[in-house]
Amino acid sequence: DFVAGEYMAAAPADGALRRYPDGERAYAALVAEHTTLALAPRQIHDIGLREVARLRAEMERARADAKFDGSLDQWIEQLRDDPANYHASADALLAGYRDIAKRIDPELPRLFAVLPRAPYGIRAMPAHMGAQAADGYQGPSLDGTRAGWFDANALAYRTRPIWGMETLVAHETVPGHHLQSARAAELGDLPAFRRDAFFTAYVEGWALYAETLGFELGLYRDPASRFGHLQGQIWRAARLVVDTGIHALGWSREQAIDYMVGTTGAERGDMAAEVDRYTSWPGQALAYTTGMLKIVELRERARAALGEGFDIRRFHNAVLDQGALPLPVLEAVVDDWIAAQRAR
Repeated sequence: DFVAGEYMAAAPADGALRRYPDGERAYAALVAEHTTLALAPRQIHDIGLREVARLRAEMERARADAKFDGSLDQWIEQLRDDPANYHASADALLAGYRDIAKRIDPELPRLFAVLPRAPYGIRAMPAHMGAQAADGYQGPSLDGTRAGWFDANALAYRTRPIWGMETLVAHETVPGHHLQSARAAELGDLPAFRRDAFFTAYVEGWALYAETLGFELGLYRDPASRFGHLQGQIWRAARLVVDTGIHALGWSREQAIDYMVGTTGAERGDMAAEVDRYTSWPGQALAYTTGMLKIVELRERARAALGEGFDIRRFHNAVLDQGALPLPVLEAVVDDWIAAQRAR
């Protein structure tokens, strides 16, 4: 009653930080905190627009490969609405996630020189959290007595399309959150605060980058699952546009929701909740794509510098083996690694 009555009556109609006293400086500080980079909101906005355009073109290619004669939006609607694209029960959804994970596991040595010892499991999150709760990951303990867990929302099996499951598993387990956090926990030469550090741009940037490694791990073999991967990528890229649009560039809530729906093809209710998240947590959603793009940039820098001597397995461990870092520190670490590899 308090929130719906007294609190709502006193709340501003527009939650954009730019409308608050000194809001532009506050937003700039939050952008720097979450991305760990010196980027202006307009720069981030433009990066998002470029990424969205690139990913929409990839979606169009997936539609063409599926031999669907209609528009991209019509294909997305068909994928979303076809009951055959969903599991029939919570148990079937969990079994599907576990099957994907066990297909990924044996492929990992091709991309990583050293893998963590800590195992991970896939379980249903507690039912009291409800069908609207987001899937998530809990890392292993630093002392090695607890495994990592992908907490899947099994109650939401009616809204978790099969074509989106592979990219979600890659993000939450391996080579995503579990591989990164379990490796960090086992870096015994680092102090505990380093092994348990969290920088959103690094942690979520790595998990988003890990999704892209699915092509080399045998995932996304059909156009639908490829679309599922691309939808996850474009959803994070669109955040760069919308978060900066709301807090720095004068976008309205409805304009932001319309953009998210039109860009991602996701349900309007889901995207409305996303936009409200960006409004109430300024800058946080900028970290995912920003971090991924930095890792891709560093990989291509290393590939160009080392030529035939470039080893993707050792590059990945160079990124992982100092634990979570601010992106400028990660860049320095990779540059040192490149120099050491060239010296060898």
